[in-house]
Amino acid sequence: MIKKLLIANRGEIACRAIKTARKLGIQTIAVYSEADRDALHVSLADESYFIGESAPAKSYLNIPKIIEACIKCDADAVYPGYGFLSENEKFVEALDKEGIVFVGPTTHAISVMGDKITSKKMAENAGVNIIPGFIDILQDASHAVALANRIGYPVMLKASKGGGGKGMRIARTDEECREGFERAQSEAIASFGDGTMFVEKFVDQPRHIEIQLIADKHGNCLYLNERECSIQRRHQKVIEEAPSAFIDAETRRAMGEQAVALAHAVNYCSAGTVEFVVDGQRNFYFLEMNTRLQVEHPVTEYITGLDLIELMIKVANDEVLPLSQSDVQCKGWAIESRIYAEDPYRGFVPSIGRLSSFLTPEEGLNVRIDTGVESGSEISMFYDPMIAKLITWDEDRPRAIAQMQNALDNFRVEGVKSNTPFLASLLRHPRFQQARLTTAFIDEEYPSGFAVQIPENADVFVVAVATVHYQHRVRASLISGVLPGHEYTPSSEWVVVGEGLNQNVSVFEENGHYCVNLNDRNYIFESSPVIAHSIIRTKINGESYTFQIDRDGNRYSMYSNGYELCLSVYTRNEARCMELMPEKTVVDMSNFVVSPMPGLLISLSVEEGQRVETGEEIAVIEAMKMENILRAEKDGRVKKVFLQEGATVEPDQIIVEFSTEN
Repeated sequence: MIKKLLIANRGEIACRAIKTARKLGIQTIAVYSEADRDALHVSLADESYFIGESAPAKSYLNIPKIIEACIKCDADAVYPGYGFLSENEKFVEALDKEGIVFVGPTTHAISVMGDKITSKKMAENAGVNIIPGFIDILQDASHAVALANRIGYPVMLKASKGGGGKGMRIARTDEECREGFERAQSEAIASFGDGTMFVEKFVDQPRHIEIQLIADKHGNCLYLNERECSIQRRHQKVIEEAPSAFIDAETRRAMGEQAVALAHAVNYCSAGTVEFVVDGQRNFYFLEMNTRLQVEHPVTEYITGLDLIELMIKVANDEVLPLSQSDVQCKGWAIESRIYAEDPYRGFVPSIGRLSSFLTPEEGLNVRIDTGVESGSEISMFYDPMIAKLITWDEDRPRAIAQMQNALDNFRVEGVKSNTPFLASLLRHPRFQQARLTTAFIDEEYPSGFAVQIPENADVFVVAVATVHYQHRVRASLISGVLPGHEYTPSSEWVVVGEGLNQNVSVFEENGHYCVNLNDRNYIFESSPVIAHSIIRTKINGESYTFQIDRDGNRYSMYSNGYELCLSVYTRNEARCMELMPEKTVVDMSNFVVSPMPGLLISLSVEEGQRVETGEEIAVIEAMKMENILRAEKDGRVKKVFLQEGATVEPDQIIVEFSTEN
């Protein structure tokens, strides 16, 4: 019986596992790197053990260090979470050698399913549908191009040991295939230590749908319905839901039965996921099997009422699964949003720093938050940029979406940028609400990236900011008379300016509420905002709204439902007297290649004096396990190289300067 469990991971999944272990009466041990000394998972665990430097290779991927921690802390079992060593058969072998239980599958299942080439062959033999392609090892980029032409573009280049969107590239031309092979292979070596690649046909208009499995050591294996994971950016899942609005009962059963057949073929035990790509006619093809828990497992837990980590621990304890296939529920609808530390307005570049404030909605029946951070936590460049997972549930999909929209409005991150405005934009998109999803959704609907969006109901933002400003001025008037002769009488008539708006507005109090006149229309602000708080929940003309508002004098930054506005409030006399400010000088940066993000300069393709053409590769920046190519914006000659390969770079740091002279 497991009594002391070491969590060989960090962040939200470590915190998640600690909570379940505590519920089962199991003591927990956290491991941590230099960067994670003050991390939340360390304080939550019963014990903690330092395992090395911040870089994963010297800490969370360091097998001897984690084995040492197990021995010194008397751990009798290890839970791996996902990523890091969760699918590393050498780690499991090392645990077996010390007599320590691995809360996961056998080394055989990890080895066979961890290699995408071998797993596809195994799936085909087990009667699972597979995608047409070359199920063998690519020798080099030229070999990839030759096979891509034989298969027919578009193709998907994949690292055999890849996962989480890393080591993958779509290619539609020979040039894209050659470059994609090199980049994906380099990324795979950096992330997984293995650059083995293969190629397969890319299915146009695909949906990414996966089947959750749970299997014990006594031959019982169940499928726990499906998850829709089609909303992806750079092959990284962004929003997931369960069940899928596209899958009918017949397809669900067929996919589930094939997933179970594959699990039986490799004698699988523990929680695992079989991922499929599904076309518009509900034809489905095997992608891969993840021999671990998935990031998006909470949506399955919501609709089934099961605790998957609890089941994994029971399986590791050699217990029989406490339910049968007919017991598996599919109740209601659950949606998960991954909240990342990244700037959606700057091409989603990672954002690192300290969380000066971290406020979340209240958890309950409809809202769940899985996170490994709190106010004061540090977001490091060494690890995945996910801050938290926000999960909502309700009786059907529209209501689950509405729950998520409300939860995002009440989710506030300060100190780093986050992708919450982008998530809210996705949720209110008509195509998302109609469940017309594919893995190309983001590329198709946001082809130029994500930009600031102006709400159609901008009037409610004006009403809110005018009311909040009025409250601040009333408060100032109440304390201004402390010094004789310094009494202040607040105005109730304002001009609100910003984001293309210039509107007259008046505010007054009546019957405990605020009355706002805007464009000859009256609005009732039904609840008084609390000026000390940045999140304001109110009703305007009976409709509920949540605003996040930051004040700097008469200037307000506002956020609601993914919309962000900056508005300034003036008295009407101030507005009449204002003079236009001179336009800011725009600096031409087209002669420079600058880093768009913090990271590591892993490749520099040019030298001083070299001629370059528009679009030519200049450098490659690695940030949070992903490689990003920087290219020349125009023809020119390299005038100066400021950094060398291996250098750490900051956002907007100059790497190369060009001259347009010949």
